[in-house]
Amino acid sequence: MARLLSVNVGLPRDVPWRGEAVHTGVYKSPVSGRRRVRRLNIDGDGQGDLRGHGGEMRAVLVYQADSYRHWAAHFGRDDLVHGNFGENFTVEGLPDDEVCVGDRYRIGTAVFEVTQPRVTCYRVGLRMGEPRLPALLVSHGRPGFYLRVIDEGEVEAGQEIVKVADGPERMTVAEIDALLYRPPHPADRLERALRVNALSPGWQASFRALLDQARGDGARPAGNAGLSPASLTPPAWDGFRPLRVQRVVDETPSIRSLWLTDPDGTPLPAARPGQYLTLRAGEAPGTVRSYSLSGRPGAPGYRISVKREEHGRASTWLHTGVRAGDDLQAAAPRGAFVLQDLREDTLPVVFVSAGVGVTPLLAMLHSLADDAEAPRHPVWWLHATRNEHTHAFAGEVRRLLARLPGARLRVFYSRPEPAACLTAGTTAGRLTADTVARLGLPGDAQAYVCGPEPFMRDVTAALRHQGTRHIHTEIFGAGPGSTPGIADTKRPSPHSLPSSGPGPRVEFARSQVSATWNGDHDSLLELAEACDVPTRWSCRTGVCRTCETALMSGAVDYTTEPVEQPPPSSALICCSRPARDVILDL
Repeated sequence: MARLLSVNVGLPRDVPWRGEAVHTGVYKSPVSGRRRVRRLNIDGDGQGDLRGHGGEMRAVLVYQADSYRHWAAHFGRDDLVHGNFGENFTVEGLPDDEVCVGDRYRIGTAVFEVTQPRVTCYRVGLRMGEPRLPALLVSHGRPGFYLRVIDEGEVEAGQEIVKVADGPERMTVAEIDALLYRPPHPADRLERALRVNALSPGWQASFRALLDQARGDGARPAGNAGLSPASLTPPAWDGFRPLRVQRVVDETPSIRSLWLTDPDGTPLPAARPGQYLTLRAGEAPGTVRSYSLSGRPGAPGYRISVKREEHGRASTWLHTGVRAGDDLQAAAPRGAFVLQDLREDTLPVVFVSAGVGVTPLLAMLHSLADDAEAPRHPVWWLHATRNEHTHAFAGEVRRLLARLPGARLRVFYSRPEPAACLTAGTTAGRLTADTVARLGLPGDAQAYVCGPEPFMRDVTAALRHQGTRHIHTEIFGAGPGSTPGIADTKRPSPHSLPSSGPGPRVEFARSQVSATWNGDHDSLLELAEACDVPTRWSCRTGVCRTCETALMSGAVDYTTEPVEQPPPSSALICCSRPARDVILDL
């Protein structure tokens, strides 16, 4: 008979960790007497990070006394007390390998439904003083699980837990957890999981992505689409290789296009529309740059279009020091900002760009115009630039849009020439959030936005406000970090570290900084943090794949084996170190 042993609550607090303050609700303590359970939590309880915890589908966390006994033996500890694992309910019974998602239970006067396993997170390891714990919860099949509150009511330690309904498909918490985090990911089991309506939306989305991967053509590399879809497209070659500059075209006074081909004339591997190419502009650190491919996908060669920056070493070299016939060192096309497969629907497509941000969208427009078999989608093309002299690819865009029936063009000149005659579709003024709101864009569109960060932030907010749900963005340079539970404060700009020792060189391409690996840090993630490079992570133990980063050159060794190995073209930087010189897409 299952029984509620302890009710544990705690409000979020700031906890010191590695020189930071972590805002977390993982510190729970037992309480006596009855407690009211409400739709979002228990009276006196709270969650610190609502992106990963809490909400209606994760209102109450359950952990089992048997798992306490397991970890006490595993770690050789005798100091574990109820609430240590951040759970609200410590229970006797209800093991993860027997409880099924969708099962319903009555405790006291409240009724609950099982919705998902615990999400692996570094904070439970912080609370327990066991950094490896997030990975161990998965590998040992003891994650615990969340409950949704069906009927609010009162609960108290000592009460019996009564099952009132079985979940459909009879898939246990441990089985669901392993299906996401550990290989294999069989299609038939994914289909079963997706028939469990009680499963939380986030897990359903991950399983749909895994199912699409499982139903693919079998040519995809190792990777987990449910956790890190960016790793699924393998690069066409490893490291850097020479590409020859076939011709150079000045699109505007500040934007130059370079057409690149294989030196032996072999057609280059096709890139996906929206991807970027990475060039090495010399052997010195900080000379690796990425540029969006702007040409027609599937053409024999690649076109990149580079804006000359006032103090840009690489862009100045590409504008002044490169001629037709020169060879450049290039890594294979990469990037997850790509045109989605549009053959299954006829949703409108909205392209919004500013300045040189037009380049990846131009490749997408080529793809739409060239695909005669795809359904015809209503297309909106919105572009912002200063005037006709800075307006790159104006004629090319108009010719492509003319091949797409019903396409709409709106160009905004923020500083038009006084005597300029504005062509059809061109307006004097800025493309702002207010402008977007007045255009009457379709809310069910797939929107692609690229340009300076403030522009993308404002446009994205305007699109969301009008109801656009599918918004894809691309950032030039280092992307935003994701450090759950740590305040988003103003941080120093990325910086290199003084070279010390003979270790491998680590280059962070987007941030344009580098460091020598001398063993002072436990992982590439910690080295990146020492350089103030923006990073994304959650578990820090090789489970969640949030930290998965494209490995543009070199190789890594894993200090702790990941739960599921990433493909060789990427690295889990939270648990790896360089085996030789590496270049990371950070």
